[in-house]
Amino acid sequence: MSCVDTISNYAFRSIGIGERLLPRTDITVCDQVVLIGSGMLWNIYFGFLAILAGFFTAQAVALAKASPSPFARKPAEWFIFVFRGSPLFIQFFFAYFLFLSLKKAVPGLDNLTDAWLGAGIVLWLNTTAYSAEIFYGALMAIPKGDLEAADAYGFTGFKRFRRIVWPTMLRLAWPAYTNEAIFIFHSTTLVFFSGFPALKQQGDALYYASYFADKTFNPFIPYPILAGYFVLVTLCIITIFSLVGKRLNRHLPQARVKRPKFSAQVFR
Repeated sequence: MSCVDTISNYAFRSIGIGERLLPRTDITVCDQVVLIGSGMLWNIYFGFLAILAGFFTAQAVALAKASPSPFARKPAEWFIFVFRGSPLFIQFFFAYFLFLSLKKAVPGLDNLTDAWLGAGIVLWLNTTAYSAEIFYGALMAIPKGDLEAADAYGFTGFKRFRRIVWPTMLRLAWPAYTNEAIFIFHSTTLVFFSGFPALKQQGDALYYASYFADKTFNPFIPYPILAGYFVLVTLCIITIFSLVGKRLNRHLPQARVKRPKFSAQVFR
């Protein structure tokens, strides 16, 4: 089988499209690159879901933690403490048995124990807790001068939050939140070890890397390929978040570095 045939047969196997049977003999590097790349679709899905949903819920939890009302503050503090204080690996197993009980008790919740939904919920809640603490720290670090200026201009209530508090909080939290986004994307590999089953052998990237390591008895090919894919996606995350960070800081003076002229470098 040529590499072109491998791509056409296995490029989208992880989402149920293409050849069902995995190669068992004469496994080539192309087979490993294509199938591990196919599994990366699930890792990207889990990471995108957790980052997108967690971005909004984390800010809500951070605002609840900063609330003077104990009815909003205490649940937010305990939520953050529980998910930051326990390992993500353990959270997967507890969530699986909880979802399994809900599935038996409430009809219509059959998908809760599937990896695409159940594991996604766990990753979402985990990154919400960590990101909420980041946003809360940024919220507490907003300069008082900015708030006093907002009061001087007559900004109150939601307008004050939308025009002053929220943009400043995002700007201060963005570098740390970028690290959290990278971390939660890397954490998607733990789905392979969790109790959530993959449907119809549609596994993630680590599923295929482990399969090839077992079949070829050579882990030094599939795992570096897996690492390479994660490096590429991490570079994409860094690039996107850097562009957003520049947008958030566009009003700040940027340091200009005067580069020496080419002629000065050559004839010095």
